[in-house]
Amino acid sequence: MKEYQLFIDGKYTSSASGEYSDDMNPATNEVYAKVQNAKAEDLEPVLASSQKAFETWKDMPPSAREKLFLDVADLMEERAAELRDVLIDEAGSTMLKAGYETHHTPDFLRSMAGECRRIKGETYVSNYPGVKSFCIRRPLGVTVAIAPFNFPLLLGVRKIGFSLAAGNTMILKPSEMTPVIGLKLGELFTDAGFPPGVLNVIPAQGAELGDGLITDRRVRFVTFTGSSRVGWQVGATAAAAGKRFALEMGGKNPIIVLNDADVDYAVDTAAFSNFMHQGQICMTGSRVIVEEGVYDEFVEKLGKKVAGIPYGADPRTPGLIVGPLIRTTQPAFIKEHLTAAVDAGAKLVIGGDYEDNVFQPTVCADVTSDMSLFKTEVFGPLASVIKAKGVEDAVRLANDVEYGLSSAVITNDLQKSWYCIENLETGMVHINGPSVRDEPVIPFGGVKNSSFGREGGHFSIDECTELKWITMQTGQNKYPF
Repeated sequence: MKEYQLFIDGKYTSSASGEYSDDMNPATNEVYAKVQNAKAEDLEPVLASSQKAFETWKDMPPSAREKLFLDVADLMEERAAELRDVLIDEAGSTMLKAGYETHHTPDFLRSMAGECRRIKGETYVSNYPGVKSFCIRRPLGVTVAIAPFNFPLLLGVRKIGFSLAAGNTMILKPSEMTPVIGLKLGELFTDAGFPPGVLNVIPAQGAELGDGLITDRRVRFVTFTGSSRVGWQVGATAAAAGKRFALEMGGKNPIIVLNDADVDYAVDTAAFSNFMHQGQICMTGSRVIVEEGVYDEFVEKLGKKVAGIPYGADPRTPGLIVGPLIRTTQPAFIKEHLTAAVDAGAKLVIGGDYEDNVFQPTVCADVTSDMSLFKTEVFGPLASVIKAKGVEDAVRLANDVEYGLSSAVITNDLQKSWYCIENLETGMVHINGPSVRDEPVIPFGGVKNSSFGREGGHFSIDECTELKWITMQTGQNKYPF
């Protein structure tokens, strides 16, 4: 069994206490690794390291930073098998999901390499004689990322990379449920040649770490991915300390299926959107809102489709789609909301039970907006099907939650698809595609209780840089006194 310390200044460093915590394998509920957790007394070394590194990193030529990103992308591909094993054993990722994550993350890194050269300012025409007016973007300084457990490699890189590309340094606090993959990122960036202190990684239990990581004067920006409850707490702490912040939080995402849709395709889309990585994705399309003309056919076909989805406790099983959930408490939480819906009149179509950490792929039909299952993000392999009277009713139902992250619409009607685009209260709308979709350069994020700010491409660069307005007077200005 491996033991891991904090990763500070390009090397593993013991925490002040030297104590280790158990990092659990969700598939076996056995200890996967022993990991030291940072506490308040460990903050000064990591903050000092990040601040010192910033003084030189901010002025490194973009071509040099670009090369480092290309090198770490290549190195990640070389170590893909090792990273895939960690994702399986630590995060409960199936072979399919772990392969997806290790395959696509290098592409994000190469996109970040390109952003190193695209940090842009603007020029303005001044109303004052002889004045040249323009603005530039400058890095903020030390930034902090609080990463999630579900896609710890890809989302960890998305938080780290754009900030580093802009010239900031980064302190990564990985999820307490997936600390090793965060530490592996520290190893990767260092081995690829990133200077010591540019990326520091400190596993920590949030309550034990305290607010010092966010409120310290050297920290200029905080980015968070996780639950809405914790996210708003992070945002409130950052705002009270005068910090900039970005939050990517929960979702209860709708997939709208209209009468003109290809029902078989809609079923495939809903199945992928609900059961990829056990439904533990913020973009999971857990509310499938189906127009009444195709509702019965859709429910029947979705039930048959989901009945054939392989599930089990061993993520290494070839062809497995639904594996173990990350938390031992999650199955009972899902079951509670499912049972309440069925007791209130919903219909259990398939699944509905669990063993240990594995919840069966489940479809529940006839769900209504007064049920907790309609509004609560259960973060598991459970698709709720809701009947709509028409496109307007479908959009009304879609908007009747506190979240607004992603959405999908299955239709061949151009006018109805545009109605959905304009009226859905979500940050992302996918026409005839899944609700689960991401790319490096797009403005990833939502509205309402799902997001504050955007991630991806120049949108991330805008979040973690500051504008500086500059004027240059040619000749001498004439003053009134």
